[in-house]
Amino acid sequence: MEERVKKEIEYYDKEAEKMFYAEAALAVGEIVDFEGFRPLSLASFGYSYELLKTACKDKTVLDWGCGNGVHTVPLAAMGAKKVIGIDLSEKLLELGRAKARAAGMKHKIKFLKMDCERTDFSENEFDVIFDGGTFSSVDIKTALPELARILKPDGVLIGIETFGHNPLANFNRSRNVKSGKRTAWAAAHIFNNEGIELAKKYFAKIEIEYFHFLSWLLIPLIGRSWGKRLFDFAEIFDRQFLKIPFLKKYAFKVVFEFSQPKNND
Repeated sequence: MEERVKKEIEYYDKEAEKMFYAEAALAVGEIVDFEGFRPLSLASFGYSYELLKTACKDKTVLDWGCGNGVHTVPLAAMGAKKVIGIDLSEKLLELGRAKARAAGMKHKIKFLKMDCERTDFSENEFDVIFDGGTFSSVDIKTALPELARILKPDGVLIGIETFGHNPLANFNRSRNVKSGKRTAWAAAHIFNNEGIELAKKYFAKIEIEYFHFLSWLLIPLIGRSWGKRLFDFAEIFDRQFLKIPFLKKYAFKVVFEFSQPKNND
């Protein structure tokens, strides 16, 4: 196993040990990730969920890099026939299994310890693959052809990723590396336009939506009632800013749909 992979596993194992709130949050139906973050408070995650609700019904779905199962259980609740979550952190997978049990979804969900870059799945196995921010933790040059291999010809890869061109956000990531809040590999491999161009080699159809030009600066305040109102107000301006093609590059999040995998042509 490569050293960079070991460091990613070590980092997420430590994060899993902090997540004692996870099962309690699940019991009241909340979608909660690291440090109490609620993804659906962001328009980008809300948009990705709307895409998934349409795509997942009665389908076989892969939560690729599922982590603590924060999205795996909601995918099953969207009406998927079967959901498989894969990750290399056994401690995070244990949290995911606990969430599935708490939600009464154990019969529809399976969590497997597996390398996202080199899976054990057959070709054309999944109708839908969801990437909830895993690209930064893997070698995307290896991951993209693997994703295309296991996706059905008429399937779709739906993902949400942090985008890597905003200089202020990149500076903040470098600080997070020093404080131990992010691994050096992840900070250096945030998804970007180069990744989009690479994806075009493996998927014939690429659709991208851009989010959070300025509002991302207010994300730490969302937990306060007035902070959420301020964030939502900033989002209104962001929607206008991100209509300008030049500014899209500096979005904080992108939501994408990759389909028509070329290896299936």
